[in-house]
Amino acid sequence: MTLNISERENYLRAIEFKNPEWIPIIFELPPAVWKKYGEKLEEIILRHPMIFGGYKEGNKNFDEYDPLFREREYYRDDWGCLWYNAQEGLLGQVVEHPLTDWKKLAAFQPPDPLLKKDWSKIKEKTDEDEQKGLVRQGGPTMDWINDDCFFDRLHYLRGFENLMIDFMTDPPQLRKLIDLVLENNMKFIHKWLEIGIDVMHFHGDIGTQKGLMMSPQVFRKYLKPAYKEMFMTCRKAGTHVHYSSDGCLLEVVDDLIECGVSVHDPQIRANTLKGIVKTYKGKKICVMIDLDEQMFPFWKPADIREHIKKVVEKLSSPQGRLMIFVCLTPDVPLENIEAICSSLEEFCFY
Repeated sequence: MTLNISERENYLRAIEFKNPEWIPIIFELPPAVWKKYGEKLEEIILRHPMIFGGYKEGNKNFDEYDPLFREREYYRDDWGCLWYNAQEGLLGQVVEHPLTDWKKLAAFQPPDPLLKKDWSKIKEKTDEDEQKGLVRQGGPTMDWINDDCFFDRLHYLRGFENLMIDFMTDPPQLRKLIDLVLENNMKFIHKWLEIGIDVMHFHGDIGTQKGLMMSPQVFRKYLKPAYKEMFMTCRKAGTHVHYSSDGCLLEVVDDLIECGVSVHDPQIRANTLKGIVKTYKGKKICVMIDLDEQMFPFWKPADIREHIKKVVEKLSSPQGRLMIFVCLTPDVPLENIEAICSSLEEFCFY
């Protein structure tokens, strides 16, 4: 099929409600999926250039990936958080938190984001993407291990249980920690804006399968002011904000819009399709719908096609407002991966 506009222009049209030519598709393949299927997965990818763009045969080393994805390996990031991975090819987790004891906060020094990257090469890559008609992307979550974002870094440093208790007890050190992480993120944000990007990516899983990890009141007290400062800095510079957060966030969607979020990726399993349609549709936010991935290992190909068709029918509009996100797990059969790709290609021009 001949496309009349670039991937970048189409992506921006979807975010800005300016009649995209197709529904943008974001498809992630964790290392564990590559490791399991190797060349057979590559064959599927090569059959679907609409989704996987300029991928060429041999582009991927199936067994090479970041230390954070290696089974039974420890890795200390540049914030001092110790990661451990229990399953090969999937993301590990922090098992040692540098600031469990508040006494360590006074002497704690975060890494300087302006020194830990080769920004000249990043600028070259960004300019190259623009010339190729690709979306210029950046942000604090471009390096999963060392950057992350605001809420993630707070509990990586403090420990999740400790942070939840802090939200209830409001120790004075909590404000200092929030300011420290926010200041570091702002340095990062300003550098990306200086380079010039279309969309800034932020991550922070604040939802469970039933609702927020904290009350909406706690979210508005501790997280929202920082989110608003980060996100509105981007929006005022003409850069869109993609905020990725798993779980059920229906209670604070309007807050996210107020903070400046352009794109959010609600999960169908946690929020339900009905809840997403009711809460998001028609508002000034683009939905990057996270399909019901928990069912992909169990559905038949016909079920997958019907699921994707229903999502598009309920959420799409000629103006845009919709993207589709897929992240596979290694228990999804190859025939279902093929069905996902075929169905996405079938309905992305709906």
